[in-house]
Amino acid sequence: MAAVEKRRQAVAQATSFTDSGRPVVSRAAATAESEEDFLRQAGVTEMLRAALLKVLEARPEEPIAFLAHYFENMGLRSPANGGAGEPPGQLLLQQQRLGRALWHLRLAHHSQRTAFNNNVGVAYECLSASGRKKKPGLDGRTYSELLKRICRDGEAPEEVVAPLLRKIQCRDHEAVPLAVFRAGMLTCFVLLEFVARAGALYRLLEDPGLAVADRRLGQAVLDTLEGALQSSDDTAPARYLEAGSRLGPDSLALAMDRALVARRPSAPMTREEFLEKAAALFIAKVKPVG
Repeated sequence: MAAVEKRRQAVAQATSFTDSGRPVVSRAAATAESEEDFLRQAGVTEMLRAALLKVLEARPEEPIAFLAHYFENMGLRSPANGGAGEPPGQLLLQQQRLGRALWHLRLAHHSQRTAFNNNVGVAYECLSASGRKKKPGLDGRTYSELLKRICRDGEAPEEVVAPLLRKIQCRDHEAVPLAVFRAGMLTCFVLLEFVARAGALYRLLEDPGLAVADRRLGQAVLDTLEGALQSSDDTAPARYLEAGSRLGPDSLALAMDRALVARRPSAPMTREEFLEKAAALFIAKVKPVG
């Protein structure tokens, strides 16, 4: 009975009546409702929802650190933070936007197609944010700079990725649509993975004592890789990785045995040369922009 009486008192305190007998919500209840409205109108509710969806999408090993980094970068998305065309802090703002775009692009592996495409869209919006005196949009200079940052941070040798950048870059003042941006980002990430796998292949051929590989063996593997790529008619960059993955141990062993049949002295092949030639096979399949 005491518990029931306490609940009645709580209800009585939360609700009062006017002279006309109409119930009136108490100040505490109205404050709670106004706080909820404030959070919703300010976009905080939607922002928290988006952040939690990102955590579920990326499933990071450290969710709290992930959220901290996410909110740290949130402020750069809004054009109200300053315009790319404003002189003060222009370069700093541009570098911040590039960094935030890169962070979003790395949230999901390119094989997670839906998540990756969503993150590409967020990165595109971030870089397209405009100031008060500039129309929104992404120009070729920013797009090309982002491509270079991806390749540089991926630790791929410059001479390996330079031919790809020349093929998919846009002119500085050219408007870059989302479809071109998405294709460029995907191609860069796939190339980096392709080069990493080529490096793993080279380590199998490398003489540990000399840190080089037999040229006949290296060329045999490259020829086998080229045949696998040419057998793939698909123009999607991710398909090139699948074609390379079809190089089974048997086909590689057969190619290497054939290369060593002659048993003649062979010049060495360096890792840089092997990677450059392997990347050239990939880049030859990439369609140029425009």
